[in-house]
Amino acid sequence: MTAQPQTSIVQVGKIKTFGVDGPKYEVMGSGRASTDGEWLVPIRVVESGEQLDYRYSRFALDPEAR
Repeated sequence: MTAQPQTSIVQVGKIKTFGVDGPKYEVMGSGRASTDGEWLVPIRVVESGEQLDYRYSRFALDPEAR
C-alpha cells in the first residue's frame, strides 16, 4: 500500500513528461487514494487533451518537461 504524498510534492499546473522522451502532461489536482491503496494524480495529456488518473508511483519518476 502506498501512503498519500504530501500535497507540496504534487503541484497543480506542473508540466511533466511520461519518461524522458514521452508526451507532456499537466497535473490537474493533488490526487486521491485508489481502492488498492495507490495514490492517483489527475492529469491531462497536453497533446490529446485526455484526462486520466495516473499512479503516483510512476508520476514520482517522471521528469519535469523542458
